[in-house]
Parts: sequence; C-alpha cells; structure tokens
Amino acid sequence: MPTARLVIDTRRPLGSVNRRLFGSFVEHLGRSVYDGLYEPGHPNADDRGFRTDVIDLVRELGVSAIRYPGGNFVSGFRWEDSVGPVDERPTRLDLAWHSTESNRIGLHEFAEWLESVDSELMLAVNLGTRGTLEALELLEYSNLAEGTSLADRRAENGRRAPFDVRMWCLGNEMDGPWQLGHRSAEDYGKLASQTAKAMRAFDPDLELVVCGSSSAHMPTFGEWERVVLSHTYDDVDYISCHAYYEEKNGDLGSFLASAVDMDHFIESVVATIDHVKAVRGSDHVVNISFDEWNVWYNERFETVDKITGAQNWPVAPRLLEDSYTVADAVVVGNLLISLLKHADRVTSASLAQLVNVIAPIMTEPGGIAWKQTTFFPFAVTSALATGSTVATTIESESYETTAYGSVPVIDAVTTVDEGAGTASIFVVNRSQTETTSLEFDIVGLGGLGTATDVSAQTLFDEDVAAVNSLTDPERVGLRENTTLTIDGGTGRIELPPVSWTAISIRLSSDA
Repeated sequence: MPTARLVIDTRRPLGSVNRRLFGSFVEHLGRSVYDGLYEPGHPNADDRGFRTDVIDLVRELGVSAIRYPGGNFVSGFRWEDSVGPVDERPTRLDLAWHSTESNRIGLHEFAEWLESVDSELMLAVNLGTRGTLEALELLEYSNLAEGTSLADRRAENGRRAPFDVRMWCLGNEMDGPWQLGHRSAEDYGKLASQTAKAMRAFDPDLELVVCGSSSAHMPTFGEWERVVLSHTYDDVDYISCHAYYEEKNGDLGSFLASAVDMDHFIESVVATIDHVKAVRGSDHVVNISFDEWNVWYNERFETVDKITGAQNWPVAPRLLEDSYTVADAVVVGNLLISLLKHADRVTSASLAQLVNVIAPIMTEPGGIAWKQTTFFPFAVTSALATGSTVATTIESESYETTAYGSVPVIDAVTTVDEGAGTASIFVVNRSQTETTSLEFDIVGLGGLGTATDVSAQTLFDEDVAAVNSLTDPERVGLRENTTLTIDGGTGRIELPPVSWTAISIRLSSDA
C-alpha cells in the first residue's frame, strides 16, 4: 500500500476562513427557482409556496451567502419586473437561457426565503443591457430606509425595513461574447468604475465585485483582469473568478486533478491584482470572489440540451440537471480544498448552483428532494472548516496527467480554530486504483492542546460512477472511516482510491 505523510505547522497561518467561502448561487435558470425552491401545491410547500424539504436541505448544506438573480440571466433583467403585486408583474423572455420568466419570484420573495435558510443576499446588477442609473435605483430601492419614491415603493410592496444588501456584483461575465451587452475590458472597466463610484456615493461601505474572466481559458484572461482593475482598483473590493470542470474524453486522471487548475487560476489572478496595486501605488487590498465554481458537463448542454427556436420559450425547463457521480463529488471536495488553501485572498465563493441546476440538491415536482453526491463534501467542509487555514505539507506519490503533467496523488488542507478548540483535515486520494495510507502528526498542532476526540468520514464507493437519483436517493453517502488510529501524537488512516475524507480533531487544553 502506498504511504503519504502530512505535516501541520500551526505557526504558519495562511488566512482566516471567511464564512462567505461557503456561499452558493441561485439564478433564474431552468428549475432552480420554479419547481426547485418554489412549488405551490407541493405537499411540503409552506404558505408562501416554498418547499420546506428544500429549506431543510439548504440549511443542512450550510450556505452562507447566495448570489442572485444571475448569472447570464441578469444581463437582460429589469429588476422592476420582480417587485410589486405578483399578479401585475410582466412575463418576459429570458434570452440567456431561451426561456420564459414569469417574475412570480422576485427580490422580496427571495429575500424572505433567505431568512428561512439563514443566508445573506449577494445581489447582481445588470451592466449588460442597462447601466449605472438602474443600478443606483435598485440600490436605493433595496437599502434606503425611507423618504424617496423608491424607498416608499418598497414599503408599499410589503417591506418597510431595508434589505440592507452589503455585497453587490457589477454585472456578470462581461468578457463573454455570449453575454447580452458584452463589452471590451476597456469599456467594461470604465462602466464598472462609474457605477461603483456612484454606488459608493450612496454608501461608501458597500462591498463591490467587479467582473474578472469567466474562465482562465478565455483568450483575454490575464489582460482582461489587468485592464479592468486599472480602471476600478480603488473602487471595488473583489474581482470575480469563475471555473467549471468536467471529465472529458474519459480522462478521469486529469479530471481528478482539476484543483491544480483552480490553484493556478487563483494565483495568477492574485499576481495580476498585486501588479495593478503596485503600479497604482495603492494601499487598498482587492480580494477574489470565486462566485461561480462547480463540476458542470457544459459540453453536454451545448450539444444536446440547448433550447432554440424563435417560437420556443418554455417555462422552467429541465436545463443543466447534471447527475453527479462519486468522482464528481471528490473533485468538488478537492476544489473546496483549493479555496481553503487560498483563504488569505479568496474571501468569498459561490457554488453554482443550489437546486436542480448543476446543484447539490435535486427535486421532483410533487415528489421528493434528495442530496446529490456533491452535497456531502460541501456540507461537511462548511460545518468543520472554521478558524484559519494553516500550512500543510504533503509527501505523497505522484501520477501523470494529460492536462496538468505530474500531480500529487494526495491533496489536503488543514484548518485550526483555537477559540473552538478544534482542527480539521480535508484530504483527497486521486489514485484510481490504490488505497493510500496517510500518516499525520497531531503533535504538529503545537501548544493548542491534546487531541481528545478524533473521527473521520469518507466519501467513497467501489463504483466511481455511482449516483444518487430519484429512484435510489441514498445510493451514495458518507461512511465512517474505521481505519483511523491514533498512536501517541501520530494519526494514521487509509484513504480508498477516488475518495474525499474529512478528519475532525477536538483539542483539550493542556493547562
């Protein structure tokens, strides 16, 4: 059996774990909202029409902030359509996803739903087909207590207290030619700067996200970030990153190493941010909002599921409803490890998306809601990753990949929460065939205390293509890893091939 060693150094904290790392994303796309969050008449629907079984699963998932209402959808969205009496709201075409939008769920309803799942609203403004004025009007409607026609209109629509949205996205993927209102980096940077300055004239403490590249593989990547930040650096707090991964041409080895690409993406954007900071001589710090990330079988969508036709505009069609395998979940767990490794600069992230659309939660109209395989690493990491990420050195074998060259078989990160007296290790085994024995040194937790309770749970299945489904919703789940042993200050555990594992350590004071 191959062996690996993990060394923890609490003297080298890498960054505090911001709860916003465990955010998600709800877009008006497919069945994300309608038949997902909202299904009046369902046996589990509350008096507002929201499915309580979905609410329970979202709470269990542990999402902290939810980006809304898009995504590509936002670039053609008129926010005014989504407020006011529901029966008077206009039905519109959604050009982004070739669908019909009823606007029955809008800002008020979604904000109320967020309260039921204890999550924060992260609101995107339309800088595709609209601009600065409309962004300011939405901001005033959302955040001004009283005294203007827009604030009073919000109160008339049933919400006297402001929504007090703190985090705002200045458009979506404006580098993408598929985006309504796509602009060059120069033109978008000027518009984003103008809009940010105007929004800060209302409230200088808003947290603003400027659009970075929609992929590290865009031909404009790097230069887009540099140009946009040259216009907006001192106006914004974040630049966005978006990344989706899928297994291509049966190359499971490269797919399992997707986090290598995410690591490089993050580090490249950080280098560009800091270059612009140095050129400008600024003291301001811009961080990363990785506000779209997941496994997404986009090639399948483009070739099979894409909706077309000038007279074909379905309502809440089944779009992007990927069924996730064990291998997909291991990759998602590894991407979470990557985000945690960069917690010093990635301080917000959004798993895209939440329900039905490339999502950890699935629903059937009139039927059950269930957890996809990807639900488990996200929920456990959200629950256990608190405090700070600390330096973690890994010694393991490597393997060759087509996409990334030689990569380590084992990848891991450690978080330590001194206040709570806990530490957590998250680790993946990328080998497709071999179990690895991992040794980790609990003594490396230093003066934080003695480990009094250590446990581990692993996501693994003999069939890496196994999924949870409507007919078999509990086929895949977490297992207690009973191979875990502690001998003095050393822990040992066996990591099955293509697996994700969380090790939870409770510490007691030695004083």
